[in-house]
Amino acid sequence: MSIAKIQLSIPMAIAVLLGSAGCRSVERPAAMLPPTQASPPALSAHNTPVPAASALPPAAPSLPTETKPQSDPVVDLIQKVEKEYQAGEDNYQAGQIEDAEQNFDRALKLLLDCPSEVRSDERLQRELDRVLDAVNSLELEALQQGDVQPKTEPAPIDETNEVTYPVDPNIRAKAEAEVKATHSDLPLMMTDPVASYINYFSNRGRAKFEIALARSGRYEEMIRRVLGEEGVPQDLIYLAQAESGFHPQAVSRAGARGMWQFMASRARGYGLERDFWVDDRQDPEKATRAAAHHLRDLYNEFGDWYLAMAAYNSGPGTVQQAVKRTGYADYWELYKRNVLPRETRNYVPIILAVTIMAKNPSQYGLENVVPEKPVPYDLVEINYAVDLRLVAECVDTSATALLDLNPSLLRWTTPQNERFNLHLPAGTKDHYLSAIAAIPVDMRVWWRYHQVAAGETLVSIARTYHTTPKAVAQANGLGVEEDLETGSKLIIPVAPGRRSSGEDRATFAKRTTVYPVRKGDTVASVSDNFQIPPAMIRRWNHLSGNSLAGRHVLYLHLPLSPGAHEVAAKQPDKNHLQASANKHVVRHTVQPGETLYSIAKSHNTTVAALKQNNGNLANLRPGMILLISPSAR
Repeated sequence: MSIAKIQLSIPMAIAVLLGSAGCRSVERPAAMLPPTQASPPALSAHNTPVPAASALPPAAPSLPTETKPQSDPVVDLIQKVEKEYQAGEDNYQAGQIEDAEQNFDRALKLLLDCPSEVRSDERLQRELDRVLDAVNSLELEALQQGDVQPKTEPAPIDETNEVTYPVDPNIRAKAEAEVKATHSDLPLMMTDPVASYINYFSNRGRAKFEIALARSGRYEEMIRRVLGEEGVPQDLIYLAQAESGFHPQAVSRAGARGMWQFMASRARGYGLERDFWVDDRQDPEKATRAAAHHLRDLYNEFGDWYLAMAAYNSGPGTVQQAVKRTGYADYWELYKRNVLPRETRNYVPIILAVTIMAKNPSQYGLENVVPEKPVPYDLVEINYAVDLRLVAECVDTSATALLDLNPSLLRWTTPQNERFNLHLPAGTKDHYLSAIAAIPVDMRVWWRYHQVAAGETLVSIARTYHTTPKAVAQANGLGVEEDLETGSKLIIPVAPGRRSSGEDRATFAKRTTVYPVRKGDTVASVSDNFQIPPAMIRRWNHLSGNSLAGRHVLYLHLPLSPGAHEVAAKQPDKNHLQASANKHVVRHTVQPGETLYSIAKSHNTTVAALKQNNGNLANLRPGMILLISPSAR
């Protein structure tokens, strides 16, 4: 399948799996079961009705019946896995992203959470390997091309919601006086939960509060304008501060995304689309307008902004059920009766605390926080795929700066075969249009511009980009022996599938290696050990930080040497994995001319140990990755 056809970032399914708790089926109460239906006539092998028992002749004397063979639990489990996997494939092909993720999630959980008596069966291990390889293959293809976005931010609401902070009587008394004098188009109240979060943001949470308050300057003008246009209180801007800290790429543990932390299903209902290339939840203005619509709908349903905010967090059904149970359509009554989820009980007090502090900066020592200025931009509507690194070279900026201007992008490239509004640094539109015109449309994902440094030649530049001096010369109308002018720009015709050595795009094995996490492991230590970028380890395993606390295994794709074909040193066996859980693993890249004997000798181990630790491999090829356990050395 070509990358142009990919519409789903598949390993997110594995990431969700690894970060979530095991699912349990829930039995329906007997009172809710449908009534027993009359059975239809049975059909014979020729699909003709079988006569009812009363119409049949007397039965012959019964003979001993044969015992029905017991079903194979492994086969039964694999069939269930295959059913979920196929459903995921169907949803994937149809572009139903969230549904496909859930299918793949369930397929993998069936394998990983299976009963202990069947877990060791080799058939299940083969099925796990097959499913993991399948759901990773498309994303890894994208990864090899370097188009996977490396940047997300953990949503601050997750951490804040876990806080239990004391109420400072002095802070509460001071805040009560401020609330009375604070003008807001949201109702403001001072309660112990609100005072608790004011105390938190004044102390342990102060640094994050100040960062978010400063970032608000980028978007405040736009957000207040949109909220006003949609007829909702403009001070709902502080809901976004509490949720995301005004990070368009914020992602919560539950999978909510963007400045306004929409879940995918709710986002679709308000016109925010997502595909392989773009997620509208990360578009600041589109998401703001959708959030305003949603909050207005919730207010119209509940007639109260506190209940509307609570419903924004946990869904209107949850709040409606709490109101029905208690008879109170009042947030604080629901809070006191503890009928809302914990995170929803905390949610409104968090937003009120943020609002009170942000609107009274001098009282909380925030008067020196300087709001960032909005970033001006030029807009170019394009209908072709282009790599942001090429765009950056066209307009003399960085790809990271372009990603900040285009936060809805999920890749380093713009969508293929779709229109996209590309945001460029202010004043660079004409420069971009002129520079990009020299690059063939079908090469704008691959080709590059290169600024010549002192002493560089066509030969050295071509080597950097894995192309030929002749190809560079032809693309620029130069002679092969021609001297280059320092500071000039050259078009570099990079062959599809290649990257420059400066972009450091390692090739990763498609086969998944399951690494047992040992005591003391962190993302950084595993990264150093296997020479895999930490961002990739976090992406493959749905991690937001450096800690591996509570994790039993990691899923890794081992790097291959640049330019080498992937050669399957087989999945390490259980003995090797156990060894790797206890001590560091050495990763050896096979060089031309090496043998098992020479490698074993250089690592003070044996050929037999090498084979055992690497799936009993027999033949070596350059570029193959061997894992060597120190216990065998």
